[in-house]
Amino acid sequence: MKFASVNILLFIPIAAAVLVGTPSVGLAKDPVNTTFSGVAVEGYDPVAYFTAAKPIKGQKKFEYRWQGAKWRFSSAENLELFKAAPEKYAPQYGGY
Repeated sequence: MKFASVNILLFIPIAAAVLVGTPSVGLAKDPVNTTFSGVAVEGYDPVAYFTAAKPIKGQKKFEYRWQGAKWRFSSAENLELFKAAPEKYAPQYGGY
């Protein structure tokens, strides 16, 4: 019986140290799902899903970097809408 209580007393501080020392995935910034070249939503204009109700391929000339990804847009207007409120147009859960 004494052996079991000693094991428990040793286990508790070790378990606490492991839990405290392990970085939490929940505290990390949400990653953005990108292509190998770093383009979000496979180059489609995320604003067009709301304004045109269909997918439209973005253009390199209307590119914006946000949360470590390149976001492409089909027009300057859509680019400006995204810049004003990116959380509104970006896919949830980083696009996964």
